[in-house]
Amino acid sequence: MPKFEATCGVDPKLLERLICPVSRGALVFDRDRCELISKSARLAFPIRDGLPIMLESEARDLDAEPL
Repeated sequence: MPKFEATCGVDPKLLERLICPVSRGALVFDRDRCELISKSARLAFPIRDGLPIMLESEARDLDAEPL
């Protein structure tokens, strides 16, 4: 699988450097959903067209989902 598809079009080195804009904590890359997950802020930031959208207003609230 090409790296482009494996990282949703984002440079893997960029993914390593990004932090959560809310908690300033680490992010976990969810390849299946093309999102960056902040476990401490309980938010999932989308990746659209190869660009991480690091706005709290665009993030998915992980606590709002049923278990």
